[in-house]
Amino acid sequence: MKQDRKWIYYLGLVLVAAIWGANFGVSRKAMETFDPILFAFLRFSIATPFFFFLLYLKEGSVGVPIKVALQLAAIGLVGVTGLEIAVMYSIKYTTLANASLLNVAPWPIFAALLGPLFMRERMSARLIVGGVAAMAGVCLVILGGSEGFDLSSNNMVGNMLALGVSIIGALFNLACMPLMRTYSALRVSTWYITFGMLFMFPFTLGSWSKVEWSSLTSSSYTAIAYNVLICTLFSFVVWNASMFKIGATRANFFRYVVPAAAVAAGYFFFSEQISGWQFGGTVFMVAGLVWISLEKRVNAVPVG
Repeated sequence: MKQDRKWIYYLGLVLVAAIWGANFGVSRKAMETFDPILFAFLRFSIATPFFFFLLYLKEGSVGVPIKVALQLAAIGLVGVTGLEIAVMYSIKYTTLANASLLNVAPWPIFAALLGPLFMRERMSARLIVGGVAAMAGVCLVILGGSEGFDLSSNNMVGNMLALGVSIIGALFNLACMPLMRTYSALRVSTWYITFGMLFMFPFTLGSWSKVEWSSLTSSSYTAIAYNVLICTLFSFVVWNASMFKIGATRANFFRYVVPAAAVAAGYFFFSEQISGWQFGGTVFMVAGLVWISLEKRVNAVPVG
């Protein structure tokens, strides 16, 4: 990777993480109208035709071999259907602070530990130091809020689900890397999102009749459009392309921008207060990520 262009991929990671963080506020509003799983299904099902259209325009074809399709089906089942449902229920069965911390903080650690199964990536001293600093910062961002961290038995199911999200998410990201050695990020994203959306459909069957479709407001349509065009169509392609260039282990630390962006969204959309601990944690997290991004790196090679 040319060093003078490396910043573009880091910028892509930061931008996407900020978009996903801001989506906590957008989705919270949408949940007043839609069942969470139905809303996730609408997001991916509406985005799917756009993915295929862009793929055909850019590459002139949309197909993949049967063997690859089966791999992408498994990735979609785990990384889209399973991950989205696990996130929703982790939020339902534990506090938002617990879910945010356990969904996000361990993810890069699991990616680093599991990375050798998929990629020949090395753990440098700079990555370890920057990663620890960023993780400490994101913990302050989450725990510095009014909810804190609650380890009571009432939240144990949600806590375990949230921790599972970090493991599943890390495996999901890493499993995409070898495929992107042969196929573009757009093609890989298009197919695993399509399969994930199809597997998700049965879980929505009881929710369609509960929505008053004729009375949807402009804010409902705006939330859908934001999720389809920005959070899915734009973000999945940019994240995957940037992750392939930067490396899964390094890229996943940039997920720590998500909670900081979610806190900012809460401040602007819901007038939630930002504590000094959260502000300090954000500064610490940014410093860690900048430290990681300044390292010179040779592209990782997928295993196999």
